[in-house]
Amino acid sequence: MSDCIFCAIVAGDAPARIVHETERTVAFLDLNPATRGHTLVVPRAHARDIHDVAPADLAEVATAAQQVAAAAVDELGAAGVNLIQSSGAAAFQTVFHLHLHVVPRYAEDGLVLPWVPAPGDAADMDAAAGQLRAALALR
Repeated sequence: MSDCIFCAIVAGDAPARIVHETERTVAFLDLNPATRGHTLVVPRAHARDIHDVAPADLAEVATAAQQVAAAAVDELGAAGVNLIQSSGAAAFQTVFHLHLHVVPRYAEDGLVLPWVPAPGDAADMDAAAGQLRAALALR
């Protein structure tokens, strides 16, 4: 879709800190991270939400999210992970391309869900993306 920012990221037409790619998915850092390493996993094929996605794409999104979650624990020192998927404006979906948030959790990180999005520190995001990218390349 020409007006979908996630489709533009998948196509390489918009910048993103991509940490993992498969045949069916792309994972990249959220520009407004809830915590360090907050990653979005999206299907390459545009799907508006959970009701619109092909089952095989949804399965691959879940598998990629599991891999990103493991990398966040192993490489970023996360103590846990929240997986969040919102479908529809009433559920806080703001970009209408299916995406699964992988939110690393740290002891006493102070995050209260839902978080208030705010821009992340670019240098820290670059470092976290590099760490996740390296860990995921080994999986």
